[in-house]
Amino acid sequence: MAETETRNRRKVRTGVVVSLSGEKSCVVQINYRKRHPKYGKMMTVSKKLHCHDEEGIAGIGDTVDVMETRPISKTKRWRIVRIVEKAK
Repeated sequence: MAETETRNRRKVRTGVVVSLSGEKSCVVQINYRKRHPKYGKMMTVSKKLHCHDEEGIAGIGDTVDVMETRPISKTKRWRIVRIVEKAK
């Protein structure tokens, strides 16, 4: 990913497309594990990111890489960089 080196270490996350909302938009759910602040138990946290999909190539169930970008709309702060795996 040569694009990430020129972009001053922007955040890159991997997630699954859960919704297609519009022509160039989609919602990507990312999961990560973190330790509970009080009890110390590991828990899985999921977040939904509104992403910009310029070519409209992503489909529901696809695993994609998303990168942080400038605000594109009220909620969109991420864009799809590439599709890691197509849905079966």
